[in-house]
Amino acid sequence: MSEQPVGQGPVHITLLMGPKLARPVPAEVTEALLSAQITATAGERSGFQLAFDLTKTGIINQRLLPEGFFDPKTRIIVTVSVRGTPDVLFDGLIVRQEVGASNQPGHSTLTVTGEDLTLLMDLEERTARYPNLPPSERVLSILRRYSDYGIRPDVYAEKIAQPPHQDLRVHYQTGTDLQYVTDLARANGYTFYLDPGPNPGQSSARWGPEVRLGIRQHALNVNMDANTTVDQLTFSYDGTAREEPQARWQDPGTRVSTLLPQPPISPLRPPLGRRPTPALKRRTLSGTAKQQREQAEAELLARAAVSADVVSGSGSLDVNRHGYILQPRQLVGVRGSGRAYDGDYYVKSVTHNLRPGSFQQNFTLSREGLEARSDYVRP
Repeated sequence: MSEQPVGQGPVHITLLMGPKLARPVPAEVTEALLSAQITATAGERSGFQLAFDLTKTGIINQRLLPEGFFDPKTRIIVTVSVRGTPDVLFDGLIVRQEVGASNQPGHSTLTVTGEDLTLLMDLEERTARYPNLPPSERVLSILRRYSDYGIRPDVYAEKIAQPPHQDLRVHYQTGTDLQYVTDLARANGYTFYLDPGPNPGQSSARWGPEVRLGIRQHALNVNMDANTTVDQLTFSYDGTAREEPQARWQDPGTRVSTLLPQPPISPLRPPLGRRPTPALKRRTLSGTAKQQREQAEAELLARAAVSADVVSGSGSLDVNRHGYILQPRQLVGVRGSGRAYDGDYYVKSVTHNLRPGSFQQNFTLSREGLEARSDYVRP
C-alpha cells in the first residue's frame, strides 16, 4: 500500500522492456509515450494499452519497430514514481500492436496491448498428475515453474482441509496451468491473481481469500466541500445477487444422502457492512454427491461467499487531488455518501489512465451489506 502522498508533485513513468529480463527503454521511447491505460481486477488477468507517437523519422519507426522491439511476448514493466518513490503498476507481456498512419504530422501512433504474466500460464495445455497433494500444494508445484520471471507464490491453505486419498482418487490436470489454478481457487472460494512489485521484475502470485482484513487505504471523500477527493461515486444495491446454495453428499459406505449444513462465510469474507443482505435465491449445486465430503463442503462455502457482495460502487478520481494512488484488491473507506453507504469497501478493480500532466483512476468497490460497522473511517 502506497503511503507516499502525491500532493501536487509530478508523476514520472518509467518503462522497462525485454524478452524476459526487462531493462530501461531508450529515452526517446519514454518521450514518445502519449498515454497509458492499465486495468487490475480481483480474480482476473490485468491488462494494459500504451500509445506512442510514431513520428516518421523517430527511433521507433526507423529502428525499434522493424527490429522487433515491440513484438508479442516482449515483457514490459510500467512504474510510476511520485517524489522519487516508485510504484510498480504493471508487469506483463505484449500480445498485440496496432499502427495508425496519418497524413497529418504528429498524428501517427503505435498502440501496444498486453496482459500480465499469467498469460505465460495460459499458453500451453498440459496433462499432469498430482497424487496425494491437497489443492494448495498443487498450486505451489505449478507456480514454481515460473520463478524465472520473478513470480513468488503467496499461497494459503484451504479453509476446509481436503486431505488427499490416493487410494480413492488421484487428481489430474487437463488444460493450461492458469485454467487449473483458477478452477482450484474458485472451488475453494479463493481468488488468484498476480500483484506486481514491490520492485520491478517481481510479482506476487496470490492464491487465497480476498484481502478483507488489515489497514485501510486513505478514504475516498465525496460531497464534502473542500475535503472532497473523488470526482464521482455511485452505488447500487442488488437484492437478488446473494444466493443460498445447497449441496447433498452421499456416504459411499451406506449410500445415504444428506443435505450439508450451511457454512458461515465470515472465514472467507469478514463482514464490511453492519446490515448483511439475506439470500433471496436458493440454488442446488450439482455433482457434490459423489465428491469427498470435505470437497463438497468447500464448494458449498465458496458458492455462498462469492455471491455475498450485493452492494457495488463505482467512481473516478484525480490522483493529485485525492493525494494517494488507490490500490486495487485492498480495503478503502468511503466518507460523505450517507449513513447507508459510508464505511469500508473492498476495491474490486482500478483502471489507471495516465497522460502528460494527468493521472486519473476509475474504480469499482464492493461489500455485502449496508451501513458501516464502525463509526471511524481512516481519513
